[in-house]
Amino acid sequence: MFFIMGISSAQKKLEFIQTILCKKCNHFGRLELFMTYTYFSLFFIPIFKWNKKFYAKVSCCGTLYMIDETLGKRIVKGEALTLSEQDLHEVYNGDSYTKNNACPNCGYLMAPDYLYCPKCGFKL
Repeated sequence: MFFIMGISSAQKKLEFIQTILCKKCNHFGRLELFMTYTYFSLFFIPIFKWNKKFYAKVSCCGTLYMIDETLGKRIVKGEALTLSEQDLHEVYNGDSYTKNNACPNCGYLMAPDYLYCPKCGFKL
């Protein structure tokens, strides 16, 4: 008997869109939310997830924000929320990384010396 199992990372786009006036570029844009996580799979079926992180990306300038886990879980459950500026913690501002080394395309966190994202292949 043999088992096929593994640990991997993934990203899921959440059903949430909010129009905002971007404080970085002063244009109207959309906040699009997504969740990154690590999961354990058995026979290619995800069994459980951990290390969940929630991000919002602004469509106008590409600024990436991290969102508290409690707010992210409420959005996943389907609650109708409006995010304020206090809820958004900047990770990437279109020019440089500010807090974390996250891919501006997919939000994957990585080492600061990477030239390409190991998740999506985006050139940094």
